[in-house]
Amino acid sequence: MGSEESRERLRAEWSAWEEGDLAAFLRQRSEREPAFRTLSGLPVERVYTPLDREGKDYAATLGLPGRYPFTRGPYPTMYRAQLWTMRQIAGFGTAPETNRRFRYLLAQGQTGLSIDFDMPTLMGYDSDDPMAEGEVGREGVAVDTLADYEELLEGIDLGRISVSMTINPTAWILLAMYVALAERRGTPFGALSGTTIQNDIIKEFTAQKEWIYPIRPSMRIVRDTITYCAERLPRYNPVNVSGYHIRDAGATAVQELAFTLAAGIAYVEEVLQTGMPVDAFAPRLSFYFISQSDFFEEIAKFRAARRMWARIMRERFGATRPESQRLRFHCQTAGSSLTAVQPMNNVVRTTLQALAAVLGGCQSLHTNGMDEALAIPSEEAMKVALRTQQIIAEETGIPGTVDPLGGSFCLETLTDQIEAAAWALLEKIDAVGGTLAAVEKNFMQREIADAAYAFQLAKERGERVVIGVNRYRDAEEGPLPIPLHRVDPETEARQIARLQRVKAERDGAAVARYLRDLEETARDERANLMPPTIAAVKAYATLGEIVGVLRGVFGRYAETPVF
Repeated sequence: MGSEESRERLRAEWSAWEEGDLAAFLRQRSEREPAFRTLSGLPVERVYTPLDREGKDYAATLGLPGRYPFTRGPYPTMYRAQLWTMRQIAGFGTAPETNRRFRYLLAQGQTGLSIDFDMPTLMGYDSDDPMAEGEVGREGVAVDTLADYEELLEGIDLGRISVSMTINPTAWILLAMYVALAERRGTPFGALSGTTIQNDIIKEFTAQKEWIYPIRPSMRIVRDTITYCAERLPRYNPVNVSGYHIRDAGATAVQELAFTLAAGIAYVEEVLQTGMPVDAFAPRLSFYFISQSDFFEEIAKFRAARRMWARIMRERFGATRPESQRLRFHCQTAGSSLTAVQPMNNVVRTTLQALAAVLGGCQSLHTNGMDEALAIPSEEAMKVALRTQQIIAEETGIPGTVDPLGGSFCLETLTDQIEAAAWALLEKIDAVGGTLAAVEKNFMQREIADAAYAFQLAKERGERVVIGVNRYRDAEEGPLPIPLHRVDPETEARQIARLQRVKAERDGAAVARYLRDLEETARDERANLMPPTIAAVKAYATLGEIVGVLRGVFGRYAETPVF
């Protein structure tokens, strides 16, 4: 559209507004092709007015914080009563090395821990397995047995500090280690709080691609952890339903929201099949979202997520407790938005994404280090990332008002648009037979792949600007602002030696007996896998041995490729 034609349309719009012809104003605005769109492709108007909220039921769509439908926040006072948990993720090398990083971060004012594991631990291989060669301790901490876990959390009070673990196909084993460690320390189960295992296997099949067992047995493992925790760990979140990895794989905000809630629905349905009432376990379900670069879209996404989950739990599953209907979420700034070039720009990106997470009402937050596009974050990068959260919390005044952007014509309209688009995707998932059927038919995988491809093309064409990459590039790259983290080449040898000592000192006959018990339990679909796994880790059975037993019962998953 030419500039003169554009100006003429604007004059017509505002003439209609000034003359009180509101219907004409809306009609003329809707006839224009929006020149601006969100990262998800939703139209962005030049100006929003009270007309955009006309006919909206305030109580049904907004209400008050801490009240159904929880659009404005899960708790009435939010950060006025308690700040979000500052939960910087850490993990590399051996357990003692990561423990030192934990202690450093806690000394800097961090209020919760989050653990990254190396690839062998994530995929169920011991450090001395040939498949683990070259990967031990490289991208996270190596954990083979309870002995490693004991060192990992040495000197950390489990009853005071909540511990999150980013792990999925082997999550139940790490939960077993957590329970065993709490028992040995005499920490009451009622004092254990927070989200300690991610445990969302559906997003592995759709996005992150870290799996071991087929879909149905994998769902059984998640089910067993949820029911075990509901009965024994009343303040513990046994699953963190994750949209982060879906979005980092290339999904849009709408897809991230819809596919995450679809996974949540599948877990609720799985647990209900055991006969456990929904209100007995739903209050401890938690979620994990990304905070990407489109500031207002991200805030709207978080608000839409709470409203949708409240409706799902009340209307679809008949949950009556408010705690069952409210969505609580951890948030992480977007790793995929960080750039290896001009890495100091990542501090600004992370700050704005963290601000969106806080204004969107997160319960805990990880802010990425400036150097994460290049390596595991250095100590200095993690301190700057933590200070980013602390400045937002203590210098800006933002925590003083709950949902301060609530009522914005722009934000409320975006929230409605994202919600409507996400409901439409959920209807498509139901139409193909539900979440698990959609995974098996590659519905979500294709959606994510198509969105990722479209976004990459937009970046390459310069339609989506990335500062320092496709605009304002430096002719020559300067030195990095801080030293990068380096992997100690002796890490793997030290970890293998540690594992061999544990194997030599443990009671081998007891380990074999507990592993047989685990195998028998796995063959009984109605039995819970957690008790025999806890018994096995107490005897210092290795993670790889436990995984191997269930692989013999459940088999391995093989993905159907999508092109």
